Amino acid sequence: MLERIFAELGPWNWMVLGFILLVLEIAVPGVFLLWIGIAALIIGAVSLALWDASFWIWQVQVVAFLALSLVSAYVGKQIVGRREGESDQPLLNRRGEQMIGRTATLSEPIREGRGRIQLGDTLWRVSGPDLPAGTRVRVTGATDTDLELKVEPVP
Repeated sequence: MLERIFAELGPWNWMVLGFILLVLEIAVPGVFLLWIGIAALIIGAVSLALWDASFWIWQVQVVAFLALSLVSAYVGKQIVGRREGESDQPLLNRRGEQMIGRTATLSEPIREGRGRIQLGDTLWRVSGPDLPAGTRVRVTGATDTDLELKVEPVP
């Protein structure tokens, strides 16, 4: 069945596949189908030149397409990776880390290393030395999950 499809479309089968993949990239963005679509278009261009060659059978074309897809995906990742630079807001989705350096008053005392402070309109869980409610504290860190802030008393 595959052999018949390849024979009917000739070298244009790769061009059709390439354009389908590029259209799918627009519908399902992720910058992945782009590189596979480019590989299909390159194989299509090579097929136009080599279609009558005896060694350019459909199995060789598929293997060449798979290899070129891997290479183009790798090169594409390198290209996209170079473009991604430092963000102008590196703490955008790290609310806990945004609080480092701020001071607040303990809403609840810190007992056994745990308490609460209010920063803005948010009540935060904190960890630090045992302190009574009303003590001024400075945020010195945040947990990896941003669920808890680390505090120390303000001198």
